[in-house]
Amino acid sequence: MKAVHNFNAGPCVLPQEAIHAVIESLNDFKGTGMSVIEVSHRSKEWDAVMHETEALWKELLHIPDGYRVLFLGGGASLQFLMVPMNFLQHKAAYLETGVWAKKSWKEAKGIGDAVVVASSADTTYNYIPKGYTIPEDADYFHITTNNTIYGTEIREDMVCPVPLIADMSSDIMSRPVDVSKYVLIYGGAQKNVGPAGVTFVIVKEDAIGKVDRYIPTMLNYKTHVDNDSMFNTPPVFSIMMMNETLKWLKRQGGVEAINQRNVKKANLLYEEIDRNPMFVGTAEKDSRSIMNICFVMSPEYKDKEEAFMMLAKERGMVGIKGHRSVGGFRASLYNACPMESVQALVACMQEFEQQNR
Repeated sequence: MKAVHNFNAGPCVLPQEAIHAVIESLNDFKGTGMSVIEVSHRSKEWDAVMHETEALWKELLHIPDGYRVLFLGGGASLQFLMVPMNFLQHKAAYLETGVWAKKSWKEAKGIGDAVVVASSADTTYNYIPKGYTIPEDADYFHITTNNTIYGTEIREDMVCPVPLIADMSSDIMSRPVDVSKYVLIYGGAQKNVGPAGVTFVIVKEDAIGKVDRYIPTMLNYKTHVDNDSMFNTPPVFSIMMMNETLKWLKRQGGVEAINQRNVKKANLLYEEIDRNPMFVGTAEKDSRSIMNICFVMSPEYKDKEEAFMMLAKERGMVGIKGHRSVGGFRASLYNACPMESVQALVACMQEFEQQNR
């Protein structure tokens, strides 16, 4: 297989150990003589995988008692609707830090009164707002912790006067999280914890069932809690891949160890961006993400953008083109992205600087 440095924003690089383990399950799942994508989701073998996967989540994130981890379909985009459907009774508050945060607020507005308490849209979402007031009469406050398109991240668990809900699609399992400060955390798996096709939901059990509206069966969190995420056939392949990815993460030393590695990777690349006169970081320094590093050519070298893209491609870089809405470059340094890839990108940037002095 061709060796590349995979910086795709998602679906993203996954651990080779996990991929190979799932290949074995595709051929023969736990000695059943069937592939994992053929076996009944009601079998004892699959039931064991579901329980083990939830247990891995609870162990790796130190999730306290009273919470359940659900594995659902529909992506984070469906959660944009499920959250207000299950939690919005009178008013909801949202922090607008990017496209996905704005989309989640839009869905809430379709359910009831949803207000934006602060936004960074004025500067194309290049910072995390500060100094805002969360209305204490809100049913919940919704945040998007990492913004893949713009390279900003909320890296601390805030103290919130109302129930806190977070979309952690692109930074879950990359850093320690105090789950007890949230009533619900959700996200698509296709960044740090698996392939596309499964959505994780960490929900505090006693926080659901409070609204008085009718909630369609499939959109009701209680449905999935009561049925251990198997009200309907779960996305078995994606969950199997998640299971093996979490096992890999545990072998690396868990979330605390991977966070240290992630910080080192991000710091190495940010240091080069700040040092190299050909490049400029786009996110404000106090809002920088350690998952998605976004940068552009310096104004005087703007005409060199395509040339750098060509050199990067020649050096095996994949997925560093910035999102179509902002342009420039983006390197996504998710958990399974090795330090060697970051070092290779830095070397490529230095080589380009030498060529264009």
